[in-house]
Amino acid sequence: MRAAARHILVKTEQQARDLKTQIDEQGADFAALAKKHSSCPSGRSGGDLGVFGKGDMVPEFDRVVFSDLALGKTSDPVKTQFGYHLIQVTKRIP
Repeated sequence: MRAAARHILVKTEQQARDLKTQIDEQGADFAALAKKHSSCPSGRSGGDLGVFGKGDMVPEFDRVVFSDLALGKTSDPVKTQFGYHLIQVTKRIP
């Protein structure tokens, strides 16, 4: 299985929760927030990670991407060794 996703990476869970609220409740644009707040180089491209396979990302990230998270829905904050991610899966390819 392969997927395409985008993410926002921040240092604290509170930052991630605040950004999720802006997206879910205030209709903020995920890509615009990624460009402004993400500490990952992918932030420059709206958080876009392109297409990747199962096992290409850290396990905590993979678990969310290859779960039943609906396409386009923003995940709850996901803690990894890099910080806290908000993840949106844009495509799954069997």
